[in-house]
Amino acid sequence: MTLVQYKKIIQEALKKYFKEYRSNSSYSSTIWDSMEYTTLLDGKRLRAIMCLETAKSLGVDIQKAIPLAAAVEIMHAYSLIHDDLPCMDNDDLRRGKPTNHKVFGEAIAVLAGDALISFGAQLIIDKLEAPAEIKLEIVNDYLKCAGALGIVAGQVADIEAENKKIDIENLKYIHKYKTGALFKCSMLIATKLAKANNDTLEKIGKYADNFGILFQVYDDIIDCTLTTDEIGKTAGKDAHVNKLTYIKAYGLEEAKNIFYSLKKENYAILAKLGIELNIFNEIYNTLEKRIK
Repeated sequence: MTLVQYKKIIQEALKKYFKEYRSNSSYSSTIWDSMEYTTLLDGKRLRAIMCLETAKSLGVDIQKAIPLAAAVEIMHAYSLIHDDLPCMDNDDLRRGKPTNHKVFGEAIAVLAGDALISFGAQLIIDKLEAPAEIKLEIVNDYLKCAGALGIVAGQVADIEAENKKIDIENLKYIHKYKTGALFKCSMLIATKLAKANNDTLEKIGKYADNFGILFQVYDDIIDCTLTTDEIGKTAGKDAHVNKLTYIKAYGLEEAKNIFYSLKKENYAILAKLGIELNIFNEIYNTLEKRIK
């Protein structure tokens, strides 16, 4: 399985679920149009792919994990819609297209983000084939990630840090939750679907924590080295609003060193778990091509 093949599976599943659920809606199609717009925009699908690959590596049939991967991608879309709002990061572009509020208006964008959170949880409940106690634990992890113990916590910390001098620990906190929470959730819920032991859960959790930081370092690097057209969103925005980034804190070359150090540590974790490296290699190669 390759990244391209995984992306195709995820995209087809998302389209299928949207078609099924919106057909049961008795009211305006506007909210579904808005929900679909951001969710189905072409993206890397890394979180959903990592969910599927984790499940596969731990012995779960990929088809059984698809509802989880779709739910992860749906939550990611919610986070993007809300992150781009004028009252948040106020961005006009996402994945090379106008952001959700630019197309549907701010009120519908807010509601679409809200609806996506519940839609993802509903998919897990309706579509996941798993014992009730495991499904309950997975839904709990999923909703925890979406709220004040996850993505929202990071977003609030990010807002409160604007135009303030913060230290590196505050920066790490912001990105542990704003960026890293969903990476961790995507891998842990797949691990729980596989009924893995606590040692495996701990190692997967550490891998995901590292990857969340690594991905944010990558994002900070491309924000200051690539153009808006190349990254699909407004480049240089963090510097413009004087945000602390890994580039500002450490410099470009040291930020790259952090990226490669975390990658090395994660390879060691995968080796201990006996997980195949093919897809993870492809993910890292995809990121590295843009930071060299």
